[in-house]
Amino acid sequence: QVQLVESGGGLVQAGGSARLSCAASISIGSITAMGWYRQAPGKQRELVVSITYGGYTNYAGSVKGRFTISRDNAKNTVYLQMNNLKPEDPAVYYCNLGGPLTGYWGQGPQVTVSS
Repeated sequence: QVQLVESGGGLVQAGGSARLSCAASISIGSITAMGWYRQAPGKQRELVVSITYGGYTNYAGSVKGRFTISRDNAKNTVYLQMNNLKPEDPAVYYCNLGGPLTGYWGQGPQVTVSS
């Protein structure tokens, strides 16, 4: 059973930064698709950013220029650096390995932004 353990998040002031980490119980070196998704209350889960094995990234327009995804294959960890957090960013953030349809999900830490 693959486990994804997320950390980070919490309460952040608007304009501030936070970093989420997602540590996998398996080697991520050969994982072709990884990403971060988020779900706000009353809304559907949406893609924040994805990254392929080759490093190609796809950011949602709302976070482009503010969020950065990275991966450390040696640590089997994926990160999401979030800068200039805005009032529309609060949500539960989920790490995903292997794609949203058949992949694995983290537990989803809450990110709250205070104004």
